[in-house]
Amino acid sequence: FKSDNKGFGIGELVWGKIKGFSWWPGIVVTWRVTSKRPANHGMRWLQWFGDGKFSETRPATFHPLFEGGLCQTCKDVYLEMSYMYDDDGYQSYCTVCCGGREVLLCGNANCCRCFCVDCLDILVNPGASNSARYLDPWRCYMCQPILQYGILKRRHDWSLKLQEFFANDNGQEFEKPKIYPAVPAEQRRPIRVLSLFDGIATGYLVLRDLGFKVDQYVASEVCEDSISVGVVRHEGKIQYVHDVRNITKKNIQEWGPFDLVIGGSPCNDLSIVNPARKGLYEGTGRLFFEFYRLLSEAKPKEGEDRPFFWMFENVVAMGVNDKRDISRFLECNPVMIDAIEVSAAHRARYFWGNLPGMNRPLCASGMDKLELQDCLEHGRVAKFGKVRTITTRSNSIKQGKDQHFPVLMNGKEDILWCTELERIFGFPVHYTDVSNMGRGARQKLLGRSWSVPVIRHLFAPLKDYFACE
Repeated sequence: FKSDNKGFGIGELVWGKIKGFSWWPGIVVTWRVTSKRPANHGMRWLQWFGDGKFSETRPATFHPLFEGGLCQTCKDVYLEMSYMYDDDGYQSYCTVCCGGREVLLCGNANCCRCFCVDCLDILVNPGASNSARYLDPWRCYMCQPILQYGILKRRHDWSLKLQEFFANDNGQEFEKPKIYPAVPAEQRRPIRVLSLFDGIATGYLVLRDLGFKVDQYVASEVCEDSISVGVVRHEGKIQYVHDVRNITKKNIQEWGPFDLVIGGSPCNDLSIVNPARKGLYEGTGRLFFEFYRLLSEAKPKEGEDRPFFWMFENVVAMGVNDKRDISRFLECNPVMIDAIEVSAAHRARYFWGNLPGMNRPLCASGMDKLELQDCLEHGRVAKFGKVRTITTRSNSIKQGKDQHFPVLMNGKEDILWCTELERIFGFPVHYTDVSNMGRGARQKLLGRSWSVPVIRHLFAPLKDYFACE
């Protein structure tokens, strides 16, 4: 189809929303077929599927998985909903439109996507949903070969486009972060770190694994089990200071100066998976502002010319307004990283910060365990190649629409053992095996933690700035 230089070619599929109606698919048409005037600058004429009526709308961006585009409202919905999962591990909403009252689940054991009946019947062909119901297993349009199904066609570079979609959510434009020149090797000194909401000391573990000399690692954490893991595994080298709300400006001056400030505040009041969430300004959501306050205190003062880095992490499945408010305070847009690229489990997270190369492609190293089988003990067989996001809830271990346990042992299904969970997250075996903690408590610690290979990917460029072994 010919393009008219407005960013979306004539004949291209677009998801749009107009006042008083829910989102709906349409196709970009030339103004001549509408019997109306040419579209205003930046606007496009759409012909809606179904009733064939025309509307003038403003396409905002491309669809990350399928050829076509999204309007601003649909883009916001997609940003909020695309990484929202139900208790069965499947997406809560349709892969195409992030809506849908009735959805069909993909039968591929390693896929967690679903597609709504409306998308199948409108975009593929009338009756496509009924045909899919009789297929067992039915493979979704992300698992089937890249062909055109009606007007639905998967992008061949969808994984790159998905990264770009989340990285370029420029609802706001910010100045690029200051770029610090690399420090000559002989001038590099050990790193000093402030870790807020430290969890099980993933930051310290990764820094030591990468060979950094750590001069000081001050960690704020209130969970006694998490502190026990950090104290035992790192032999008392972490200085624990407990609640972030009690840390003062004077404390920062006494403990500092810091070269790296990291943290990820609790997500339960930010995650849209929680129907009782209170948002950014109430409940635990407000703890983000403690990170912001202490980051501001730790930043180099005027005239201090030294490399200073920071990173803040939280869930992808948060409200668009909360995400944009966090970005406004931190003065940068986040990158979205899914641990599936470097581990055996999905774990999509937003990372804000000024670490060098944060948005470079995620590449697995030789030490990463990419398949579930690589993470299992001897005599145990993986039923799936990868697993869904593991959370603090025990049933997040179950896989597929039939809720199977992911492992076979002696011919019977079995849960994942703690040592296997640790390998999936990239931790050393028995890392959380302290103070007689049970399996449930250890899964809760891991379910709140960061994925080790993702943090290694983010911290690795700091080797150009700080002393290493």
